[in-house]
Amino acid sequence: MRRQFEIPAAIAAQAAKARARDPSQPREKAPVRDAVTVILLRDGRRGLETYLLRRQGSMKAFGGMTVFPGGTVDPADIGAVDVPWSGPPAVEWTASLSADEPLARGLIAAAVRETFEESGVLLAGPDDETVVGDTSTPEWQEAARALENRGTSLTELLTRHGLRIRADLLRPWSHWLTPEVEIRRFDTRFLLAALPPGQRTGAVAAEASDVAWVRPADAIAELDAGERIMVPPTAYTLLDLAEFATAADALKAAEGRHIERITPQLHPTESGAFRFVTPEDPAYVREAE
Repeated sequence: MRRQFEIPAAIAAQAAKARARDPSQPREKAPVRDAVTVILLRDGRRGLETYLLRRQGSMKAFGGMTVFPGGTVDPADIGAVDVPWSGPPAVEWTASLSADEPLARGLIAAAVRETFEESGVLLAGPDDETVVGDTSTPEWQEAARALENRGTSLTELLTRHGLRIRADLLRPWSHWLTPEVEIRRFDTRFLLAALPPGQRTGAVAAEASDVAWVRPADAIAELDAGERIMVPPTAYTLLDLAEFATAADALKAAEGRHIERITPQLHPTESGAFRFVTPEDPAYVREAE
């Protein structure tokens, strides 16, 4: 059984509100938006590190919480049929991402776009073997801001610099669907990527209050000490990553990994709080086939 993590107060309050609602009254479920999260890895002096952002407390979604880079898939990501591309084509991602071909293409494009917007790391290169060099310069950071503000598109950015997406640098890791009780729901694919040689993080998205490279075990310790707030999928991912010594080890573990979409449930406890329940927990209630 997975270790239990404390449910963030905002999510617990939403669950309590849903539980108190009159069951005879119809409730409209929140729409589900496709999203992608990129777990950016590097080898630090003390072992494997991952890039974490703390979202601005004023943000409606996950305000004040520690997250990996990522965000929702834009229609432009799905519609970017002409985006320069290298590596496994979109059709080869459909099974691992549980998506049709247009959505698979959109998820990979969104992963590259969001990673660049939120870390300054660009998973792209001029050919199948090469990755673009240092993108932490002022010129590239300005390009990241233009992409974030929708002043340019990923296709335009890559074409202008003679680059293409390096889809082969990404590895599917997990798949989480937000519980029905929440007012904002995301169908999120988690992907791994190692920091490309020669690159370093630079641009910091306006949505982040601070960023840091952190050992997964240290991030979990900070969570336990109350120094970080995060939703359980982020914590579970960090707990999994703490088992690996290097980025290469984690990427190798991702190859051929069985990925099941997890729709966690929030179950009340005797104290009146809630616990996060996943499929391997005996209390998890599976939907009828």
